[in-house]
Amino acid sequence: MDYQAIIHALVDPIVDHPESILIRELPNEDDKDLTFLIVTEKDDTARLIGRKGIIANALREMMSVAGKTEKKRVHLKFESFDGEED
Repeated sequence: MDYQAIIHALVDPIVDHPESILIRELPNEDDKDLTFLIVTEKDDTARLIGRKGIIANALREMMSVAGKTEKKRVHLKFESFDGEED
């Protein structure tokens, strides 16, 4: 399953600058865990996190459901180009 394509499909409509989104899979020790780092511009990162993390939690929940089809746990981390992290 192409998790990066799924993330792009979910994230691109939310941000102002979809062309600047960078998604990388981070290495994990466990084969059942997948961690993706989503790097965007500062304003777009704030949009993806949302008030009290509501948008970020919704994105994480949707990716969790997608991962269950392959019995994988999918984790999302958000970061902006200037170094702020969630």
